[in-house]
Amino acid sequence: MAINVRVPAPLRKLTKNQAEIQANGTNIKELIEDLEKNFPGIKERICDETGKVRKFINIYVNEEDVRFLQQDETSLKDGDEVSIIPAIAGG
Repeated sequence: MAINVRVPAPLRKLTKNQAEIQANGTNIKELIEDLEKNFPGIKERICDETGKVRKFINIYVNEEDVRFLQQDETSLKDGDEVSIIPAIAGG
């Protein structure tokens, strides 16, 4: 199952400067594990020490925020598009 993942600029050094990559998984949790397998170090940037998506990281599946779906248990299917977006703070 191929999922298209959009990678934000701060994480691209881990993906060999690729802005879009392919990953596999039936839900967000499995997708993150697959990303970690192929791009070591990316999981610790996305998830906290308990394995949950960090509060300042927003993940969208087909433009829907997973926080309003089933969070890291949000189901994925072939062809879905996942965007990883770090929150931006400032004034």
